Amino acid sequence: MAFDRVFLDELSARNDIVDVVSQYVHLKKSGANYFGLCPFHNEKTPSFSVSPDKQIFHCFGCGAGGGVITFTMKAEGLEFPDAVRYLAARAGMEVPEQGEADRQAARHRDRLYALCKDAARFYYDTLWKPENRVAQQYFLGRGLHRRTMNRFGLGYAPDSFHALLDAMTAKGYTREEMLDAGLLSRSEKGHVYDRFRGRVMFPIIDVRGNVIAFGGRVLDDSKPKYLNSPETPIFHKSRNLFALNLSKTTKNGYFILAEGYMDVIALHQAGFDCAVASLGTSLTEEQARIIARHTERIVISYDADRAGQAAAQRAIDILKKCDLQVKVLKIPGAKDPDEFIKTKGADAFRALIERSEDHNAYRLEQIAARYDLEDDEARVLFLRDAARMLAGIESSIEREVYAGRAAKMAGVTAEAMNVEVRRELNIRRKRQKAAERREIRSPVVMAQPKDRTLAYTDVKSAKAEENVLRLLFYDQKLAAGLEKELPPAWFSAPVLRKIYERVLALDREGQMVDILSFEGWLEANEMSLLSAILDQGIPPGEHRQEMQEYINTIRMQRVREGKITEEGEDPLLTFGRIKKQNAGGQTI
Repeated sequence: MAFDRVFLDELSARNDIVDVVSQYVHLKKSGANYFGLCPFHNEKTPSFSVSPDKQIFHCFGCGAGGGVITFTMKAEGLEFPDAVRYLAARAGMEVPEQGEADRQAARHRDRLYALCKDAARFYYDTLWKPENRVAQQYFLGRGLHRRTMNRFGLGYAPDSFHALLDAMTAKGYTREEMLDAGLLSRSEKGHVYDRFRGRVMFPIIDVRGNVIAFGGRVLDDSKPKYLNSPETPIFHKSRNLFALNLSKTTKNGYFILAEGYMDVIALHQAGFDCAVASLGTSLTEEQARIIARHTERIVISYDADRAGQAAAQRAIDILKKCDLQVKVLKIPGAKDPDEFIKTKGADAFRALIERSEDHNAYRLEQIAARYDLEDDEARVLFLRDAARMLAGIESSIEREVYAGRAAKMAGVTAEAMNVEVRRELNIRRKRQKAAERREIRSPVVMAQPKDRTLAYTDVKSAKAEENVLRLLFYDQKLAAGLEKELPPAWFSAPVLRKIYERVLALDREGQMVDILSFEGWLEANEMSLLSAILDQGIPPGEHRQEMQEYINTIRMQRVREGKITEEGEDPLLTFGRIKKQNAGGQTI
């Protein structure tokens, strides 16, 4: 274990899992556990449980699980050592020295953070050099104030293959560090050069204030128009949002989801300090969950062109799964928020937000725009498309309201529209029931781990192996002498054998067997499986007798496979002894 066990025990004691999870999830107590909506996947019915007794979390929907450190890793997008530091800072604890490998990894990440910060300063300083007035004018010509530019740390990467390389080398950074931070690229011949050249620069800053990446835009018509940092040890696109570090403290009560860096910056300058944007890609489910941690309401303000409207449709689906109240802004007479604010002003834009449409109304209008509603055949097609959309609305009241709106748009009665919607609902229900029947008929699949990479080849044995582990975590005394009765090699599932071997090793070393002993040691999917096993609890009874029954089940499965004899021996060794006895007259 990279961190001292005494320290981790204290860290866990000071960061009770219910308290930590409650910062991200609204929990309600039910019996011995707490339940809420899972922050790691989209759901309407709470399937996420937290056990204060076992100090574990487990989601019955997506299978995620683990202890308080694993939860922090997933919730904050951190590696194990960084999650430990995060929790230590939360509890006001000093982090002790770690193993050399972990210290090196932590130092490397700290160096990358420092490097990106210094690179941002370099780009900022370069922007304001007299010879770079063209780059300055790009921002000033877009109406940005110097104070806004400073607040966002905007800069310029000179049109040079080695300007940043030379500047950062002079500060003591290595080429390998610059490559790892995504600041350099390597040619096919192995030469390294500045990744960003001749571009205005937008630093990407995480919620803790660290510069983690960059976006760069050309000043001419060359391609690509925008260039973004690649994934690095400190930057993951799907886990971050542009300007979230500023928007997280907004008092507006809602977020504005814009399409690009300049839109976000212009909105902040105009007083809308709640604007964010995804990073060079379409909105992801992980980004939507991040937004849902900070607000319950979101206004989509994408460009008015076809690509922007298509992106808005995709974003609606993702955001609604996070139970957010979604509205869509229609920007008349302008292609984006930046242009509208320049021509109409901030007050006019605020009025647009107040009049923004519910996402259902927006979708109906988008469907209607595809058809000529003066044509009878087109109206029929519109009504069928609208019915399919309306059938996806969970609230019957909402469904009826928007069905009435669709009927009015097409010039038919509300009852006719409702008949079509009910037909679509029946089709959906039949499909759902068919899927449920298929699931019921596949008990073996249901008995498998959520992650198919951990699939069991022998379900009967694996379930007994799971029960062995559950008993050992409940009563560590059962581990005494167990390896002789149940060798690790008898385990059919590699992941369960891995956990079992770790349990035996911990017991031999006199260490405690609990979830904390596996944090940072198991992979995320393996930890989720372990938490699912432990979450099932232990029924009352004679546990030594139960353990023997599970061992017998595992042994008989290996006997059936021919891997051991009924006495638990390797059949090849037994066969070897018989051959020697026949040849020499005695057993050797």
